[in-house]
Amino acid sequence: MPELEGWVVNVLVALSGGVDSSVAAALLLDAGHQVTGVTMRLWGGESDTGCCSVADVDDARRVTQQLGIDHHVFNFSDDFDALVVAPYVADHAAGRTPNPCVECNRHLKFDRLLQRAEVLCFDAVATGHHARVVVGADGTRRVARGADRAKDQSYVLHMLGADALARVLFPVGDLDKTAVRAEAERLGLRTADKPDSQDVCFITSTGGRETFLGDRVPLRPARIQDTSGATVGTAPAIEMVTIGQRKGLGLSGGLAPRYVVDVDTAAAVVTVGSRADLLTDRLVLADLTWSGAPVDGSVAVQCSAHGPALPADLQGDTVHWAEPQRRIAPGQSVVLYDGDVVLGGATAA
Repeated sequence: MPELEGWVVNVLVALSGGVDSSVAAALLLDAGHQVTGVTMRLWGGESDTGCCSVADVDDARRVTQQLGIDHHVFNFSDDFDALVVAPYVADHAAGRTPNPCVECNRHLKFDRLLQRAEVLCFDAVATGHHARVVVGADGTRRVARGADRAKDQSYVLHMLGADALARVLFPVGDLDKTAVRAEAERLGLRTADKPDSQDVCFITSTGGRETFLGDRVPLRPARIQDTSGATVGTAPAIEMVTIGQRKGLGLSGGLAPRYVVDVDTAAAVVTVGSRADLLTDRLVLADLTWSGAPVDGSVAVQCSAHGPALPADLQGDTVHWAEPQRRIAPGQSVVLYDGDVVLGGATAA
């Protein structure tokens, strides 16, 4: 963390109960900084996946005991319901495919936490994300990919602007995951061998997305048609269907693979077609924001958390692919890169 050399900083470290945030706190302590741990209580309902379980809070508390630092729990559950869960449900009802982890980072893990840290007079907030903060030639701070490309989380942090990044630290961003676990093992941290959380915290492994949505909005059946308009089947819930989907449609086998190429929620119609029908040469963006000055021209575009960043030409709010690509579901985050550096982000329109 060269940006902190020579400074003693009072840092609030967001502890999720995982190994990355545990090591982030330990590295800051080793560097001589004043460190306080905080765990955000976000989802108040049932949880057996993701990063919001009671066990995760307990793991975070025990790590702070091992490190000898204070630990607080901030209850942001009302904000989480309003800013993450409610939009997630509304998006599905409208035929969009949301990214709740992006919205959680946007509204809770950074915006809300930075506000609370400022009130409590902390100099900075640190997390265990695998990402880096870089300063460009123009002096603008931007998010950049972490050293471990397999664990890189810059995609879900693309919304962080220069003001936030002036007060955010990513202590494990220059380490690969093997080195993080080795450091946790050396320190004897209880999270050293803990698996990474992968799933949306408010969707349980037993109930799944359909149960979660069905408890909150009426799920409507939809007619499935091919590109000629002929009916080929019925989907039990149009709210569960997304662009590019192949499985779970209940279509008869023995035919060439068919993919969802359009979802019309108003008419309750799903259109399926071949892989070729799924390809497009452009992608229209909505809610485009920049980490610095707006860019036109050559960019690399990433449309999923661990997908490839593909070459494209950006003109205004439209991405023109260098080669035709699969359609992106409306609502998905689209992140624009220059090499490893995030230029900006949007959602697929």
